[in-house]
Amino acid sequence: MIPTFKNIHTKFKLNGTYFDREALKEVAYSFVKEGKPYEQTLGNFLMDWLDDKTYVIVYTSGSTGKPKSIRLDKQAMIHSALATGDFFGIEPGNTALQCLPSNFIAGKMMLVRAMVLGLSLDLIAPTSNPLKNHYKHYDFCAMVPLQVENSLEQLSQIKTLIVGGAPASSALIASLQSISTKIFATYGMTETITHIAAKPLNHLPKEKIAYYQTLPNIQIDTDSRNCLVIHAPRITDEKIITNDVVEMISKTEFNWLGRFDNVINSGGIKLHPEQIEEKLSSLINSRYFIAATDDEQLGKKLVLLIEDIEETIDVSQMMETIKKSEKFTKFEIPKTIYTVKNFTETNTGKVQRLQTLVSLGV
Repeated sequence: MIPTFKNIHTKFKLNGTYFDREALKEVAYSFVKEGKPYEQTLGNFLMDWLDDKTYVIVYTSGSTGKPKSIRLDKQAMIHSALATGDFFGIEPGNTALQCLPSNFIAGKMMLVRAMVLGLSLDLIAPTSNPLKNHYKHYDFCAMVPLQVENSLEQLSQIKTLIVGGAPASSALIASLQSISTKIFATYGMTETITHIAAKPLNHLPKEKIAYYQTLPNIQIDTDSRNCLVIHAPRITDEKIITNDVVEMISKTEFNWLGRFDNVINSGGIKLHPEQIEEKLSSLINSRYFIAATDDEQLGKKLVLLIEDIEETIDVSQMMETIKKSEKFTKFEIPKTIYTVKNFTETNTGKVQRLQTLVSLGV
């Protein structure tokens, strides 16, 4: 029997203690009134989850536009949790670590999964180095790439790790290959209640390419732009048309190429910034991204923006390094490199490309 939002699994624990529905209401109230900021956020969500409404209001991160509120059905969130449990083989009584902020859907869903699947969930502050001075082992955890990068020496404490929020760089992926943890990149958004697909980042046979594999009860297609169209009947009645350009591998597999709204048409050549950024990952230690500015001859010209907090980057030397690399076609070499002391960010730390480019006045 499929649980409802009024059911709390008998094996659910929060910070080592079992709470039924009524007891959780008291925990939520205590978090809101007396907890640390990250506990207050979780408490507010718990109060919303435990009320009699059949939905919750959540907010998008704003990484691809202005943050907006979305109404999500609680039963759809339960179906998402069940699909995650099936896909990753999560079982009642497994341990899980919550180290993401609960302001947004990824953090909220860790709690929902725990309540629905019967997990023993530990809640810690959502820092950039969550495993520092934390030595307990867990069956399941979710992180963003920065947290993974800062936790490489401790990742073996986690059996299965999902990584979302931003693409993992090729350098980070390379560093994961000798780690025992099963690590997966996830694809999803607030509208799909976190991930609808995942792909392994390590433990792959040599030369095998990893593609995103859809979770149970998810169907995919593409539109005329080759952008992903998602059919998730247990999550939403409407199909979700994304701006993510993909290569369809099968009815359940796809390769993500980049954002349609980021595609740059330079002199008639269509360039995907994300693919060029992947090639740059071994050459640049700071944060960076590819963008375009107006050009009389080309229409749009390719430019590279690098965050230079210490103001020590030699732009001329960087350009020579890129030109000498054999990774790039002549169309993929930036025409200009700009350095910015600090990138413009959302309140969740995601880079806002357009706003950063506008700040340059180019």
